[in-house]
Amino acid sequence: MIDPRKITPIIDRFEQIHVLCLGDVMLDRFTYGTAGRISPEAPIPVLGITHQQSMLGGAGNVVRNLLSLGASATLVAVTGDDPEGREIDHLLQSEAKLTSALVCSGRRPTTVKTRFIADGQQLLRADAEATHPLAADTAGKVIAQFEQALAVANVVILSDYAKGVLSDDVLRKAISLANAAGIPVIADPKSANFSRYSGVTLLTPNRKEMVEAAGQPCDTDKNVEQAARSVLSRDNIETLLVTRSEAGMSLISAEAEHHIPAQAQEVFDVSGAGDSVIACLSLAIGAGAEMRDAAMLANLAGGIVVAKSGTAAVRRDEIFAALHNAEVQSVDEKVTGLSRAREIVDAWRARGLKVGFTNGCFDLIHPGHISLIGQSKAECDRLIIGLNTDDSIRRLKGPDRPATGETSRAIVLASLEDVDLVVPFAEDTPINLIETLSPDVLVKGADYTVETVVGADMVQAYGGRVFLAELKDGFSTTSTIQRLLEIDRKKGA
Repeated sequence: MIDPRKITPIIDRFEQIHVLCLGDVMLDRFTYGTAGRISPEAPIPVLGITHQQSMLGGAGNVVRNLLSLGASATLVAVTGDDPEGREIDHLLQSEAKLTSALVCSGRRPTTVKTRFIADGQQLLRADAEATHPLAADTAGKVIAQFEQALAVANVVILSDYAKGVLSDDVLRKAISLANAAGIPVIADPKSANFSRYSGVTLLTPNRKEMVEAAGQPCDTDKNVEQAARSVLSRDNIETLLVTRSEAGMSLISAEAEHHIPAQAQEVFDVSGAGDSVIACLSLAIGAGAEMRDAAMLANLAGGIVVAKSGTAAVRRDEIFAALHNAEVQSVDEKVTGLSRAREIVDAWRARGLKVGFTNGCFDLIHPGHISLIGQSKAECDRLIIGLNTDDSIRRLKGPDRPATGETSRAIVLASLEDVDLVVPFAEDTPINLIETLSPDVLVKGADYTVETVVGADMVQAYGGRVFLAELKDGFSTTSTIQRLLEIDRKKGA
């Protein structure tokens, strides 16, 4: 779950980040129209053109995303000495927070991708490009521009679209310069030979690129982990973020792995989604986010942009909205029934995680409850709260309780970072939950003894343990309700 308290300050710092982007810039052209008839010349539709649009693509779309997220950027790239190159230069010059460091070459054309779209459906894409490596003198100019721009950069993006700008020599020199300056380098590869990116901080292959690089399948989380670790040390890469389409993302380093589910979105167009991901990821890293938080934030950005048409950019306000929606969704998913809870616990155990369990009414949650939950989470990797339902509480505490309904109590508990799962139960005791979930650690307050804790003998019998948490004095739901009633009586008098 993304913690907005940690992530919001990171997004606010985007405006302070300057990103140096080196890679293949291109012009994306979109020709829109309708196709109401078949050509008499060949069995193909006739596109009646209604309008056309041009925008920055490739590394240019990366910087569009950086700017729309509030950052400043420098783009080092190569264009041809042609009208398309001048159009790219004009588009770049119109951006206030962008420094253009284009190198013009008379020996290669500007890369242009033209998409023909009829009634919302793409019919054809036509590419005009050269993909051979840069000539030595042009490559020298690129590195000179890169080295000059490095002086003001907080993070470097290498946006490789295999159009020849990021040759082996340019990659090696750029990575070496950034490493010497202590600046993180995030690269989006377009080569199965990951050793070309040796020395980068983070590499962001998609699933197909990961399979080709490792020579191993990447169909499951476990397969992705094995494939990633087989190339990390081999190719001298610190961390891999494998983008897996509908399966989400996998962040793999030598020490840890995190699998991030895809954000549920209606996919309209995947064009440029990788550019939005690497832009958001790089800004988060530049702003000081932990890798896992940066990846989760980038996952939100990718989910936003696939719902847009064309090579679209993601904005900060959209990230904030998605962050809020993800928080609400995550809270909802934490509250579940016993059968689903068992499936989740089995998955946790398969990853070697220690499961803790405590239970209670949690009516009018107070600092004593928070202390109990915090102590419980310190004893395990994942914490489950067994929550008495309203009917259960009425039987235990009388017809006037609870003060707050079970839905409200469950939502408040699920919103706490230390709580991983909330499972309501209608019985008088949680013995059925304990038997089904088999927690490694059973937690109750120190007003109990081990012998009086429900389920203690069962947990200890299979090798688990019981932990008695310290109580925080002076806090009680019952006494709080009594004080509120006394206040009402005094007001009535």
